[in-house]
This record gives sequence, C-alpha cells and structure tokens, in this order.
Amino acid sequence: MLNFDVIVSSLPLYFNGTLVTLKLLLVALAVGLLFAIPLAVLRASTNPWASRPVWLFTYIFRGTPLLVQLFLIYYGLAQFVWVRESVVWPMLSSAWFCAMLAFAINTCAYTTEIIAGAITSTNHGEVEAARAMGMSPVTLYRRILLPSALRRSLPAYSNEVIMMLHGTSIASIVTLLDITGAAREVNSRFYLPFEAFITAAAFYLALTFVLVSLFHLAEKRWLVHLAPRT
Repeated sequence: MLNFDVIVSSLPLYFNGTLVTLKLLLVALAVGLLFAIPLAVLRASTNPWASRPVWLFTYIFRGTPLLVQLFLIYYGLAQFVWVRESVVWPMLSSAWFCAMLAFAINTCAYTTEIIAGAITSTNHGEVEAARAMGMSPVTLYRRILLPSALRRSLPAYSNEVIMMLHGTSIASIVTLLDITGAAREVNSRFYLPFEAFITAAAFYLALTFVLVSLFHLAEKRWLVHLAPRT
C-alpha cells in the first residue's frame, strides 16, 4: 500500500527538483545546439581536415558513458593544480556548472551527427538549383542547406532531447537536488524507496509527455511538406 501522505508532503521538493532538471536541460540543449550547428557544417564537409577532428570529437563523446564524462569534469579536473589556480576554477568548482557542461558537450556530439546527416542527405536537386541561381557557399548554407536540415532533423532531435532529459537524472550524483535527487532525499528521510522513486518516475513521464507533444506540434508545422499526400 502506497503511503500517499509522504508523497503529498514531498511534492514541493519534487517541484523544486523539476525546476533544477528543466534549467539543466534547457541550458545544456541551448549550448549544445549552438555549437552543434557549425560543427555539423564542418562534419559534413568533404575536406578531411575539417571533418575528421569533428568526427573524433563526436566519436569520443558518443562512445563513452555520460556518467564517466560528468565524473571526469567534476572530480577529475580538480586534481590538477593549474586548473584550481585558473580563472575558470570558480565555475568548475560548481556542481551545477559541471553538470551543465557535461550534458552540453554530450548532447552537442549527438546533435552534430544528427544535423550533419541531414545536411548530407539533402536532395541534390535543391543544391544544384541554388548553385544555378548563383548562390555562394555561405548563402547556400544559410538559405537552403541549414533550414532544410534543421527541419528534417526534428524527429531525430526530439529523441535526443528525451534521452538528455533522462540523462539529467545523474546530476544528483554530484550533489544537485534535481528530480532524482529529490527522490533520494525522500528515501533517506522516510525509507520508502518505492514511493520516492515512483513519484520521480511520474514527474519524468509528465515532462516527457510535454516535450513529445511540443515536438509533434513542431513537426506538423515544419514538416508538413513531407507528409504523404492522400
């Protein structure tokens, strides 16, 4: 039998944790996407000097666990004296900043590959038509390739956003009181793991539902031209 009194009394803690989770998620996604777009352009380049370093970056951060990346940033960098004496140490000593940085780098790697794949799969006729109109490479990317690639990336990117939402659950390991951190706090107070973590699961499900709904609306708005005609 679930102890609903504990769940109800702990809801403010979960709501505060939800704000921490959303802040981490949104900032990490914004920073990751900001860097992923130019990196995707380089990744899609036929010049190996431009594409290979980006491939190495995405390979490393997609090929290692996010938890390990977070540990390396939060715990690993602190062992170096030159890091502790540098101007960035006030930020790197912050658990929130380290978690955000780890999430941003990780989602940047995945998003780079998503957008690069969409760029390289652009219909060749669109590119040839733009070149026939005399567009420069910069104009071609700005007006044709990137808008088209970003629209077609929406379904894959929505999956990445959901995975990153779930990935933020490890933030509590570095002392942040996110949704999972709230569940751990409730469990430590009342020794009721089922109530604590089933409530956290409900919050994650609600956030996932909202995000999926928003992406479905975005896909209907920007991918309507790709829908099959009846």
